[in-house]
Amino acid sequence: MPADQAPIPVASTFLTLQSGDSLARIALTGAEPLVWRVAERDLLWTPDPAYWSATSPILFPLVGWARNGEIRVDGRTYPMGVHGFAASKTFDVVARSANAATLRLRNDPATHAGFPFHFMLDVTYRLDQDALISMFDISNPGTEPLPYALGVHPGFCWPFAGGAQSEYSLHFPRDERAEVPIIAPDGLFSREARPIPLKDRTLPLSPELFAREALCLLHAASPSLSFAHKDGAAIELICEDFPHFAFWTKPGAPYLCLEAWTGHGDPVGFTGDIREKPSMRLLAPGDVARHAVTFRYHAPVYSNGHEE
Repeated sequence: MPADQAPIPVASTFLTLQSGDSLARIALTGAEPLVWRVAERDLLWTPDPAYWSATSPILFPLVGWARNGEIRVDGRTYPMGVHGFAASKTFDVVARSANAATLRLRNDPATHAGFPFHFMLDVTYRLDQDALISMFDISNPGTEPLPYALGVHPGFCWPFAGGAQSEYSLHFPRDERAEVPIIAPDGLFSREARPIPLKDRTLPLSPELFAREALCLLHAASPSLSFAHKDGAAIELICEDFPHFAFWTKPGAPYLCLEAWTGHGDPVGFTGDIREKPSMRLLAPGDVARHAVTFRYHAPVYSNGHEE
């Protein structure tokens, strides 16, 4: 996408994409998917401030918590909230069709107050009959390396195909470690780990599993995962250059977040420059990095060959 492309005027606070009987609604604030509907089935959850006031925020230029809510650059400190600032910024629309759109966020004086780097983030959504594809192009128009982390944080209805929450599980195509890092009370990542009931590439789900904290699979072997009901209905996440997964909900909430990250929160005790933080990417001046995530819905198939 050309960097000098003029924004397209939009008369609403969101865009609606359609493909057959599938629909997606994308907010201009945060370029956040608000609705993903396949065959009249809503798959993204509707926010409830009692649990969580977002639906599917984009995490940029940080993922997770920074120590003391600040980053350090060349000996100076800058305020930085959890997961960065992209989710609260208004994106420009620079391309649009019936089933696709590209939204753009650039650095400006407000972003420089907390993140003194030049960047351009293009987010392209394409809606297919059974899938919502998200592509992220991060450009560095500056003269020094750009440190960044990127993540997606979609909250899916749980349950999304009926039944109890305990009838759902996560499935991985490759073997994964059955342990996750212990997260400190301030959101930082400790060096300690705890076991999770992951066996034979399957993680049974229950609200109790998330009573302590989010589950983070760092450096996952699998490039995808499936959030599945016992009847075969599933939401699949297929990732391109997102090496970490995280799973989170609040006990009693009717959603499950299936997150994909390039980076993660500060390690406990980290006091270095943001460019030295483990898991941060450094993008050279003039370069562009591409990341992508596809959400794909798989309907259950019954004896008559159709979804019930």
